[in-house]
Amino acid sequence: MRTKLSVCLKKTRFASEEDALSHARSIALPLRPYRCDRCRQFHLTGRTKGKRVPRQSAS
Repeated sequence: MRTKLSVCLKKTRFASEEDALSHARSIALPLRPYRCDRCRQFHLTGRTKGKRVPRQSAS
C-alpha cells in the first residue's frame, strides 16, 4: 500500500531502520519500522495485518 503524502508529512522520520527500532523500544509500544515510499526514510507503524511480528525480548 502506498503511503499518503499527508500521512508521511505528519510522521517522525528516521534516517535508518535501527534508529526507528531504537525509538520504538524506548517508548515500549508494539511498533515496527517501514521504509516510506514517499520520503525514502523510515517511519513507525502499529499496523500488523499480514506482517510477521517479531517476539519482544525480555529486558
